Amino acid sequence: MELTRRDAVRAGLGAVSAALLGGCATGFPLGGSPAGVVATDGALTTSHWPGGNPRWALWRPDPAQVPAPRLVVALHGKGGSVGDTAYLGLPDHVAQLGIAVAAVDCGGTYLHARRDGSDLGAMVIDDLLPVLRAQGVSPKPVGLLGWSMGGYGALWLAIRHGAAVVGAVGGMSSALWTSPGASAPGAFDNREDFLAHDVFARASALAGMPVRLDCGTSDPFIAANRAFATLVPQAVVTFDAGGHDDAYWRQHGIRQLEWFAQTLPA
Repeated sequence: MELTRRDAVRAGLGAVSAALLGGCATGFPLGGSPAGVVATDGALTTSHWPGGNPRWALWRPDPAQVPAPRLVVALHGKGGSVGDTAYLGLPDHVAQLGIAVAAVDCGGTYLHARRDGSDLGAMVIDDLLPVLRAQGVSPKPVGLLGWSMGGYGALWLAIRHGAAVVGAVGGMSSALWTSPGASAPGAFDNREDFLAHDVFARASALAGMPVRLDCGTSDPFIAANRAFATLVPQAVVTFDAGGHDDAYWRQHGIRQLEWFAQTLPA
């Protein structure tokens, strides 16, 4: 079986994580981190993912240059992993922009509380953020950047926790549905679960928060993203050519990070 670049990134990250469970600066770059970037990773302790063993990673500018960088947490799509952040090239821009980028395994439960006892969104806020703070990133509200499942999750967490926790939120090709019957199998437990975590019904909670939405015009989620954009008139919106794939996310990821660098509280 051919080993893809994504597989290689994931394999390398896993090997580092196994050796550095407590989290410390790595002796070699995670996913090929560029010069001027310090990469750290570890395994996260959490009660929000029964049986899970999530890995986390942090890419930050050289502490001598940026002692307490602002933080953007990247949330991957369904079926992805912490290594996808490196695969999409997001750490390549950390030194240039002077911001830190972190990622964590998020499973496939769409980052909200589920009847199996998991709540990967709570894991991000309750368990991941304290670990990242201990690494010396800024204590100010973070940016949340998600794609596909992670785009929905970023919006949900911004709605749920507000400006005290989330300083800005960006979604690429966010997995959004306007009704319970339209949602993908497994995204919600049932109709009641959808309604309890419906970002459309709670979009007013984003009033005053910086929001950015990117989605390709050939993406199956484009109609729902357009509909959601009408509910957050302050959003910076980019609906342009592209599909629901890595090529689109890689191209737009740098634009999102540039936006976060301009938008997050200094």
